[in-house]
Amino acid sequence: MILAAQLSDTHFDLSARNTERVEAVMGYLADLPHRPDVILVTGDITDSGTPEQYAQARQALLGGGSSDIPVYLLPGNHDDRANFRTGLLGEPAATTPVNSVYRVGALTVIMLDSSIPGEPAGLLGEDTFDWLRATLAEAGDGPVLIALHHPPKRVHSPVVDVIALTDPSRLAAVVAGDPRIVGILTGHAHAAIATTFAGKPMITCPSTASVLGGEWELTLPHRVMDYAPDPAIALHIIDENFGLTTYFRTVAMGGWLSEPPPA
Repeated sequence: MILAAQLSDTHFDLSARNTERVEAVMGYLADLPHRPDVILVTGDITDSGTPEQYAQARQALLGGGSSDIPVYLLPGNHDDRANFRTGLLGEPAATTPVNSVYRVGALTVIMLDSSIPGEPAGLLGEDTFDWLRATLAEAGDGPVLIALHHPPKRVHSPVVDVIALTDPSRLAAVVAGDPRIVGILTGHAHAAIATTFAGKPMITCPSTASVLGGEWELTLPHRVMDYAPDPAIALHIIDENFGLTTYFRTVAMGGWLSEPPPA
């Protein structure tokens, strides 16, 4: 069994609030009896992509008690590719897509950069598709997870659906044509969502910062984002048969209660 934890939309903004929420999540993961084999963070790491925000993110995500668990990150529409590279990856500044691949046991994790600099919607460019095809050709026979920030299908959010992945049919063709791909992981929607894409599970991880409602609960332009709920994450299990099972877990900021509260 491989256990992959997923965080998303952490939106580090130099405030104490969003940092404390991520620190609570990382502490929860560090204290698990069976700790994750990997932690994936699927975009909007920062709120506006400044070097100071990436320094805050680096300390909370890469410098705490779970620092021996590999943490792999990709950018979202609120991120800045150049500052992402220098602040989180220790690489020279560049504005090309931040695509990456990692092996976790038998699992291959492919992290795609769907961000468009300066735009809220997403797109996978020609260079990224060339890189994806070459990466899949070298991936071996084990299971593959593909992660990106923007959902490649409608999630029934009047806010997210208009800034989702552009031209998802190209990705769908790749996913449907490769039996090794066991699931697609996304962020962006600030909600826990389970659906299918190109015949495979598509899991959208909730945000640690806030919750964005669906079309049945929003009253635009009011009551769009809810900052009251505790941070939440996804935990993905890849079993010995390469099946994917996902748990969504809320991490209570008030701590653990082993007994029901008194009436």
